Amino acid sequence: MTWLQRLPPLWQRLDVTVRDLPLALLFLTVSLVPALHGYGTQVGGVPNRPFDTLGAVALILQCLPLAGRRRWPGLTLALVTVGFALDQLHGYHLVAGAALPVALVSAGAHLDRFRRTAMAVGSAVFVVLALMLTRLGTGETPVDWVTFFAALAFAWGIGSWWRSTRVAEAEHRRRLAADTRAAERARIAAELHDVVTHHVTAMVVQTEAARYLTADPERLDSTLTTVTDTGRRAISDLRHLLDVLNPDNTAPVPGPEEGLHTVVERTRRAGQPVEFSEEGVPAASRGSADLVAHRVVQESLTNALKYAHGSRTTVRVRHRPEEITVNVSTDRPGPTGVSPGGSGRGLAGLRERVEVLGGEFSAGRHDDGGFTVHARIPARAPAGSRV
Repeated sequence: MTWLQRLPPLWQRLDVTVRDLPLALLFLTVSLVPALHGYGTQVGGVPNRPFDTLGAVALILQCLPLAGRRRWPGLTLALVTVGFALDQLHGYHLVAGAALPVALVSAGAHLDRFRRTAMAVGSAVFVVLALMLTRLGTGETPVDWVTFFAALAFAWGIGSWWRSTRVAEAEHRRRLAADTRAAERARIAAELHDVVTHHVTAMVVQTEAARYLTADPERLDSTLTTVTDTGRRAISDLRHLLDVLNPDNTAPVPGPEEGLHTVVERTRRAGQPVEFSEEGVPAASRGSADLVAHRVVQESLTNALKYAHGSRTTVRVRHRPEEITVNVSTDRPGPTGVSPGGSGRGLAGLRERVEVLGGEFSAGRHDDGGFTVHARIPARAPAGSRV
């Protein structure tokens, strides 16, 4: 990186007063040029006066405070206004008079407190200054005074518009950040629900069944081994989830590590009779679609295990080049008063996942009292979608 490339970052790291100082020095330097004395802003018709010590005070008050125009906008405007009044009342008419609009723009943009008070006080000062200049000089017509006041008000308005734009942009960024955080939290919650609920539900059901197997050591050992394997699988899936959620991970969303047969078999071992059929062959490049189909089957079997335990469950999965269809149904709704769809969090998450990919999702009771989950998942996700 050359020294020219290093300048912008170095400049931005400087204090804001240091960055604003060059403008103040520019006004000061130009106003000190003898040939320009008496050619600055003139209002009120006060006769020109040679530059002297009081003129130097007026010059300094109008120029140097501009270095603090962003850090202390109210104080800067007050000092520049005093310098401008001295300049006009004594007839110096310095080029530094142009600093007043600059101070007004900066105050309108950066003054956060007492804005209405500043406008009221500024208007009153303008009226007093106009009356004094009218007495000392040839005066201005009412139209001239109104025009000058409108010009100053316009400078303040530019700053105010700039400030409102900056505030709106900051609010937009804040809302965007909040929405992004909320979306990420929802995504993490959905992933945790999908990963944890299925395994933990199976472990709970298997552990409850183990209570009644104390008289059959072989079946008890097999059940506890299944519980252990399920727990290990849960830990493995959680580790995988943490890798996926790592912000440094820029790899594409991977497909499921285990097949649907594994999910179905684990549910069967937990005591749920499941009929499973799968048509077609999953495509190797459809990670997102296969992952969502996997989650639909997993969540549906989890709900069947929790709320319709022992009920015959049918799983039908069909792979086609353009889409994947999943249908999971139970023969009965489960215990009285308990929704076979569970708490609704899992189904809501499934609906969102499917719809993000442009698919269709439905879940509800069918005519004979059972419960059916159906999903149609396009093989190609819309651009920019995340599941």
